[in-house]
Amino acid sequence: MRVKTITALAAAALLAAGLALTACSSGDGGVDAGVVTTFASEPQNPLVPTNTNENMGGRVVDRLWAGLKYYDADGNAHDEMAQSIETTDRQHYKITIKPDWKFTNGEPVTAKSFVDAWNYGALSTNGQNQNWVFSLIQGYDDLAANPPKAQTMSGLKVVDDHTFTVDLKNPSIDFTLQLGFAPYYPLPSVAYKDMKAFGENPIGNGPYKFARNGAWQHQVSIDLVTNPDYHGGRPPKNKGLQFKMYQSYEAGYNDLLGGNLDTIDRIPNNALTTFKKDLGDRAIVKPTAQSEHIGIQSSLPHFGGQEGLLRRKAISMAINREQISDTIFHGTKGPAKDFTASTLPGFNPTVPGNEVLQYNPSEAKKVWAEADAISPWSGKFEIAYNADGTHQAWVEATANSIKNTLGIDASATPLPTFKQIRDQVHSKTIGKAFRYGWQGDYPSMLEFLTSQYQTGSETNDVGYSDPEFDNLLVQAQSAATPEDSYKVITQAQAVLFRDMADIPVLDYKGTGGYSENVKSAKLAWSGLFDFENIEKN
Repeated sequence: MRVKTITALAAAALLAAGLALTACSSGDGGVDAGVVTTFASEPQNPLVPTNTNENMGGRVVDRLWAGLKYYDADGNAHDEMAQSIETTDRQHYKITIKPDWKFTNGEPVTAKSFVDAWNYGALSTNGQNQNWVFSLIQGYDDLAANPPKAQTMSGLKVVDDHTFTVDLKNPSIDFTLQLGFAPYYPLPSVAYKDMKAFGENPIGNGPYKFARNGAWQHQVSIDLVTNPDYHGGRPPKNKGLQFKMYQSYEAGYNDLLGGNLDTIDRIPNNALTTFKKDLGDRAIVKPTAQSEHIGIQSSLPHFGGQEGLLRRKAISMAINREQISDTIFHGTKGPAKDFTASTLPGFNPTVPGNEVLQYNPSEAKKVWAEADAISPWSGKFEIAYNADGTHQAWVEATANSIKNTLGIDASATPLPTFKQIRDQVHSKTIGKAFRYGWQGDYPSMLEFLTSQYQTGSETNDVGYSDPEFDNLLVQAQSAATPEDSYKVITQAQAVLFRDMADIPVLDYKGTGGYSENVKSAKLAWSGLFDFENIEKN
């Protein structure tokens, strides 16, 4: 019944999309032949860079803006708006931006455009999901306080229209690298008049812009066209992008096969054994910086304190990750080895404590019994997932593995959309365990760890907090060399395993494909398409 319901929803969405596109076309009854249609679903929030922390919104935001840097398909960072980024100690920076850039409303992009946007993102009363990004900067703590003790970070100073300085709390090995990340994008002055309204019709400075006012038709599509005033390192090789929203990857994949969709960045589970045959050299498999977890907030009954720690470890050891990877994903995903992703520089597959990620039924039962000695288990263990993704099979298999190993009532619980599950997780009203993933925003293990586990991060879904871990993050940032940083990161991850902050499950290989209407397309290091370089036939 659920499959039929999803299919019906998808058909309704596609019908709506078709009607809307016909209504807004330029006279040819459809999308321009040079525009790439690509799989998407409804973003969680309005398209504001400092508040967009999920990839359905992120894939759009990164097309609309240009930052100080950008990342190519292999994860290499290049200057975009930055003329120079100068530092002698990795703590104090002088940043000079290139002249003659402007937003798509004609407003010049200045140093103030960056500084104001960063201060907005850090201010606690603005409730921005990506606030954690600015925690390196002097004065952040005053803005992040509740109520805030200041309105601007003391570590940011505008020198002139094209120059500003940044003072960090401590030296950072990652700061320059992360300047291509969305929260560091500039904002035009009009954004601050009504940020929510701005996010519905955003104005950026990137390679694309909204096709028109109202180009975001909710639950249907977002239409972008190329920005003729963009002169950075990502000039589009297509005429535009239509992010076409689906209720399921299965529906999107069927449209791809039928020539009604140009690209899809994840192959549904039911096509993993056939998609290479279906698509031939248009099938894509690439290791990417993505990971899949089960999160459990401590407010869930039986999951607080020492009892919760024991139960999380027992559940982790009750999951047969190898079997799930082999039988469901056919080698396109593998068992998690840590809290980051195996493609990232410095990845260590032997972090102390990661034996809890190995399937160990006897030890799982023993640890579960230790938790029962603190407080006997009652109720059922539910794992929520969004039904519009490709998660049903692996979450159900995970729940069954837990059920069969521990002898408890464990089940997978679908929520209709990604937006719904994200809203409940973020508001801490989910009331059950939940699947969530992280997809790299810049190629660093510290990005995965800081965003998800640092105290006070708005994207810390499980509410984890440990002073020792936070201090190790600072030490890793302050390390003299990448190799020294990696050693400290290993120590930090050992703390996460000690506390079992959440339950890592899967490590990714990205799968995707493109239609016969496309000449060339490839997945980037993060698992999303290298959108600017998609070429139509």
